[in-house]
Amino acid sequence: MSEKSGIVILGIFAADTAYKAKRLPHIAETLMGSGFTLGPGGKGSNQAIAAAKAGGKVTFISRVGNDPFGEMALAAYSQAGVKANVMKMDGVSSGAAFIFVDEVSGDNAIIVVAGAAGLIGIEDVEANRAAIESAAIFMTQLEQPLEAALHGLTMAKRAGVTTIFNPAPARAIPDEIYGLCDFIVPNEVEAAELVGHAITTDEQVRAAGRALLDRGARAAVITLGGRGAYYHTADQSEFVPAFSAGNVIDTTGAGDAFLGGFATAISEGQTPIEAVRFGSATAAIAVTRPGTAPAMPSRAEISALLSSS
Repeated sequence: MSEKSGIVILGIFAADTAYKAKRLPHIAETLMGSGFTLGPGGKGSNQAIAAAKAGGKVTFISRVGNDPFGEMALAAYSQAGVKANVMKMDGVSSGAAFIFVDEVSGDNAIIVVAGAAGLIGIEDVEANRAAIESAAIFMTQLEQPLEAALHGLTMAKRAGVTTIFNPAPARAIPDEIYGLCDFIVPNEVEAAELVGHAITTDEQVRAAGRALLDRGARAAVITLGGRGAYYHTADQSEFVPAFSAGNVIDTTGAGDAFLGGFATAISEGQTPIEAVRFGSATAAIAVTRPGTAPAMPSRAEISALLSSS
């Protein structure tokens, strides 16, 4: 059997329409904004582009509509070097997202509509069985239907592929999914939703890591924004500080940048702690730029930040 290589990501594409303003408008209120961007987004899509730009060999599985947003997606994958196993569908729009960005802090709030990617099913996973089973890494999230994510994780796990699961957006998930996760990677909001308690103090973070392992995950990585990230296994627990790469402009896609970098590093055989540092550096650069996929840094930029820190 040939050695496994590369990263396969199952997820959605959504065209990101990002609006910068001082606050969200109230119902029936119109606010003047201070900025607007339109570009490729969606958690899985962002992660695929981030991983490819970080140096990973990436295949992305999704669906888009046969429309201008779908063309945007395919152009973005071509530019980033992502192999796009993406079905184009007539009569269904591509996914789209409304993103509010606070013009002072860079924090965001998002509404996403999956569109064509909401129709991703087990058949999409089966059509890509060869790619998944020969990959070093399989990664997915929860923007597409749960049954597709569960089927992909099951297939990958049975084939001995390292699995990374990003339980986002936050929602209840079946207990069986934890045992399929070599790495479960929530942010602090998602982790709090999963474990049922706040994640404010370091001890609460440690307790969340223990809870995720108790449910069956082999390792937990909890991203903590400006506080860095926490890595936890049965044998190792470590807080990894965040990097600073400049002024924070837009935190949209920061978690996706982290996951793309993390997956790339794991696929190359870096240790998990090295991979957390690599993912953190990737995210630190991304948040200094507007947009999502266009903000993802190159391998050279990530390496330069790591070497200078």
